Formats: sequence, C-alpha cells, structure tokens
Amino acid sequence: MGLEDKMSNTAEDLQGKAKEATGKATDDERLEAEGKADQSKADLKQAGEKVKDAFKD
Repeated sequence: MGLEDKMSNTAEDLQGKAKEATGKATDDERLEAEGKADQSKADLKQAGEKVKDAFKD
C-alpha cells in the first residue's frame, strides 16, 4: 500500500504544478492558488509516508 500512496501523492503534486502553471499562464489567481494548495497537500502526505517508512525499519 505504501508504494501506491507514494505514487498517488506524486501524481497529486504533478497535477498541482500543472494547475499552478495554467493559472499563471491565464492570469487565473484562483487556479494558481489551488495548484499550490494541491502541492502542499501532496507534500504533507509524502512526509507522512516517509515517517511511516522510518518506523517500519
């Protein structure tokens, strides 16, 4: 399950980056902010996965 979660988090981060870039290109501040929020959420989830991995060993 851990690898699937990590891949999902990476996908969410990439989607956030795409949203942010689209928002910047179209001057859509809401979309840009949404993209940044998605990236932050993915980063937090990824950090949680790293903590879980640290305690598995």
